[in-house]
Amino acid sequence: MTTPTVSWRQALGWRMGRQLLDHSDGGSAEEVAARLCGVQAQVASSAELAVRVRSAAVEAGDVGAALADGRLVKTWAMRGTLHLFRPQDAGTYLALMSSVRSWERPIWQRRFGLNPDQVETLRVQVRAALASGPLTREELIERVTAHDRLDHIGDVLRSGWGTVLKPLAWHGDIVYGPSRGTRVTFQLPAQASRRWTGLPEPEVALPVAIRSYLSAYGPATPSAFSGWLSRGLLSMKSLKAAFAAPETGLLEVEVDGGRAWIRAEDVDELLASAPTDALRLLPGFDQWVLGPGTDDTRVIPVGRRTAVSRTAGWIAPIVVVGGVVSGTWELNDDQVVVDWFTELGRPPKPQLAAEAERLAALVGRPLTLRVSP
Repeated sequence: MTTPTVSWRQALGWRMGRQLLDHSDGGSAEEVAARLCGVQAQVASSAELAVRVRSAAVEAGDVGAALADGRLVKTWAMRGTLHLFRPQDAGTYLALMSSVRSWERPIWQRRFGLNPDQVETLRVQVRAALASGPLTREELIERVTAHDRLDHIGDVLRSGWGTVLKPLAWHGDIVYGPSRGTRVTFQLPAQASRRWTGLPEPEVALPVAIRSYLSAYGPATPSAFSGWLSRGLLSMKSLKAAFAAPETGLLEVEVDGGRAWIRAEDVDELLASAPTDALRLLPGFDQWVLGPGTDDTRVIPVGRRTAVSRTAGWIAPIVVVGGVVSGTWELNDDQVVVDWFTELGRPPKPQLAAEAERLAALVGRPLTLRVSP
């Protein structure tokens, strides 16, 4: 059988459509989250904008409403970062994160002062504390540190990064609850949503996650999938076997001389796809770059990674043209200030102006455009 062949320009054009960046109606907030395999939610406003730029059906406040009524849940997942998921999807990704068992690594134990047995004790205590309903971080810490095996972890539990709580999230013990003013709360997943379905076994979750990932971020390799999910901590041997297994339903394609995988049912559509010159303004922490990873030079040009992936894990808002990051942008009062990557040619100002106008409608105030090389 001849290996299907496409160009990366074709592949990125197809991927833009799969990620709802062709101005099609992406449906509800939870439908967009499902399509993207979750929406990174480190910054709530960026998460909402990531959803709204993909669906005209989603209005301001809809993401918060979906969280409030259990159509979405918020928890630590891929790469240890906060994401929004449909509750019926979350367990697939959490099961794989849990299978990595990062808390059993000596460096993790030394840094946070917890061995695997104490993590199990923490799980039991947190579930018991949350059984009566959501608690703020301080309320949860007070309950947990009353246990004599956990009385030393108050400071690390107060960390805004939540690293000690992440293993609990990956086990499906805890998700974010409704905020109390400026304070976050935590609750049991089943309290957050009646749609919560728990965690499957990792061997069941893996092919489901791979297929979901490739439906939005394909064509891609096992290495790209592992980087997206766990920063490369998954077993490559197991991953390669899962990609190649007939029951996963994938095919290899040749993309500009390299090999990558796609779902078998998507091959014809991919081959029929044409390159696109579509321009989009996407928010910070957008899945467009987080899915393939910020080191993918087909998406972020060589030498421009630090313009997008900045200090302290900050991912800048981006200008995407034809699937390639062609600049960054920020809101400065009532201006959209675009920092264009000059090596990519002259900035297409009419397209940028049209996107700035669309952004103005989303943020609910007039905006003017300023382009800076």
